[in-house]
Amino acid sequence: MSLAPALDSLKRGEFVLLYDSESRENEIDMVVAAEHAAPEHIARMRQNAGGVLCVDLDGAMGRKLGLRYMHQVLLSDPGSAPLVGGASPYGDRPAFSVSVNHRRTYTGVTDRDRATTVREMAALHGAPDPRAEFAAGFRAPGHVPLLLASELSSRQGHTEMSVYLARLAGLAPVTAICEMMDAQTYSALSAEKAREFADCNGMPFLDGRELLEYARVN
Repeated sequence: MSLAPALDSLKRGEFVLLYDSESRENEIDMVVAAEHAAPEHIARMRQNAGGVLCVDLDGAMGRKLGLRYMHQVLLSDPGSAPLVGGASPYGDRPAFSVSVNHRRTYTGVTDRDRATTVREMAALHGAPDPRAEFAAGFRAPGHVPLLLASELSSRQGHTEMSVYLARLAGLAPVTAICEMMDAQTYSALSAEKAREFADCNGMPFLDGRELLEYARVN
C-alpha cells in the first residue's frame, strides 16, 4: 500500500507523485506540502514536471480568505462572462481562483519568490485573522495560481486529493502541485513513465483510486 509512504514523504518535506485516473485528467502531479516549500522544490517542479505550479487550498480556508472561483468572478462581469464555458472535457469546472505574489517578493516568478509565496499561503492556516493577513501580505495578480478544493465526495481532482493528503499527514491543508509533462510526446507524462521516475528518484507514487477508497472507508 502506497498511502503510508506518501504521508511520510509529505511530513519530511519531500515529494509525492499523485495520479488521478484514466477517466479524469489522466495526469500525474508532483505534490509537496506548502509549509515545507523551498526554492529547490520549485526548481525541481519546474525542471522535472513542467506544468502549471499552483497552490491548493482547503475550501474552508478559501472562504475565510474571501476567495471565489475565477469562473464566478468572470461571470459577475458582463464583458468577461462570455469567456466562461461549461465543464471541462473530464467533467469538472476548473478550481482556479486568483493568482498572487507575496509582498516580500520582487518579480514573483523566481524559484525563491514562488517558494516564499507558497510557504506564506500555508502560514495563513490557523492565523488569528487570516483574511486581514492575506490582504496585508499578498498582492494580485501574481505568479502563483490559487486553487480552491471542493469536498472530496463531490470532486476528485488533484486539488482535492492533495489537500486531503496533507490533512491526513497532520499538516496545513495547503499544497503546491505541478503537472508532469513529457517533452518527447508533447503531452502529459504517462503513468508508466511517472512510475519509472518515482522509482529512480525515491518518490512515492500514489494512485488516486487508492486514496479515494481509503477516504470512502474512513
